[in-house]
Amino acid sequence: MNVEIIGLWAGSVWNALNDANGNLGVKGLKKATKLKEKEIYAALGWLAREGKVNVEEAETDVNVSLI
Repeated sequence: MNVEIIGLWAGSVWNALNDANGNLGVKGLKKATKLKEKEIYAALGWLAREGKVNVEEAETDVNVSLI
C-alpha cells in the first residue's frame, strides 16, 4: 500500500471531521467519507501521529475529535 494513499484517506477523514464541527464516530466517518473501516483506521493512525485527532473508545463506536 502506498503511503500517499493513506495521506489522501487522512485528508478525507480530517475534512469530514472539520465539516462535522470536529467530532464523529467511525460509523459517521464511514458514511461521510465512503472509506472502508480499515482505511479509516489507517487514516486515524496518520492523523493521531501528527497530533491532529483524539481517539476515544465508546461502548458501541470509536469517537474521534479534532485537536
